Amino acid sequence: MKLVKIALIGALYTALTMAIAPLAYGTVQFRISEALTLLPLFSPLGIWGVTFGCFLSNLLGFLLGTNPIGLIDAVCGTLATLIAALITHRIGQIPFSSLSQSKARLTRALLAPIPVVVSNGLIVGLELALVFGGNPGESLPYIWAFQGISVAAGEIVVCYTLGMLLTFALYRADLYKRLFSETRTA
Repeated sequence: MKLVKIALIGALYTALTMAIAPLAYGTVQFRISEALTLLPLFSPLGIWGVTFGCFLSNLLGFLLGTNPIGLIDAVCGTLATLIAALITHRIGQIPFSSLSQSKARLTRALLAPIPVVVSNGLIVGLELALVFGGNPGESLPYIWAFQGISVAAGEIVVCYTLGMLLTFALYRADLYKRLFSETRTA
């Protein structure tokens, strides 16, 4: 059952990425699928689901010609997603015992996108800077900063809008417990 849930998350991530493929790749990225990167907040299954989905999306994008970065993105972009997912999962485990349940959930929800924004901004930003380079006279740190800010901006928009909506929907009526529970239904 765990593998099925991981595969479903990965498939949904891939479908959402491919649905807007021209916006999902390149120097300016806007992936609605990145809203799913907050799922590790609720379960380790989310870690592997979004990581698998990112790898598959980047690989398919390369094979279909929509991902100009190619196989490098399948490795580096996936690494950025895995790092962010692992940290996001740890945020979900912080008890915040001095806060009420609703305030603890709000705090986790507000913190959860930060690893996604930072990891993708740094790693994918560097990847883009190295691949697309810019003018020979420009130095790598400036290109990296520009590309990183561009990627981070897209992550902020998606994670703090669609990602928040998804997070609060899953918190509502403890839906995340039913989705990620290990019990089987007949």
